[in-house]
Amino acid sequence: MRALLQRVTEASVTVDGAVAASIGPGLLVLLGVGHDDTADDAVSLAARTASLRIFSNAEGKFDLSVLDAGGEALVVSQFTLYADSSRGRRPDFTAAAKPDKAEALYLDFADALRSRGVTVKTGVFGADMKVSLVNDGPVTIWLDTDKGVKPAEARA
Repeated sequence: MRALLQRVTEASVTVDGAVAASIGPGLLVLLGVGHDDTADDAVSLAARTASLRIFSNAEGKFDLSVLDAGGEALVVSQFTLYADSSRGRRPDFTAAAKPDKAEALYLDFADALRSRGVTVKTGVFGADMKVSLVNDGPVTIWLDTDKGVKPAEARA
């Protein structure tokens, strides 16, 4: 499972010209689900997301989590995080989970984040969404639970 976290002052998702969800300060979480991902991965990634200290304290140091900062999370399904562009010019998305599995784990992730105390809004799974955000910092962090990715590779 892969999550691209963006610290935002605001973010929203629009579907068919109507705002489906919006948040104020907090995290925009673009979430990709792979074939081998499990409900345990969703819970583990949600715990890491909720506790990651990427919000500034009074001295300007990264010392607060989204919970500590009183922020919200907007979780958007993003199968393209599993794109393989190593061959040719057209990305291959076969490493992404099939929609039924991906949607279930996407919802598991959102529920696990809620259970940690984070106010969570979601995009519309499978819809053509327009995502708007104001990146704060900018701060953008990649989290990955993939078993085949070594920690140093995940940080690169």
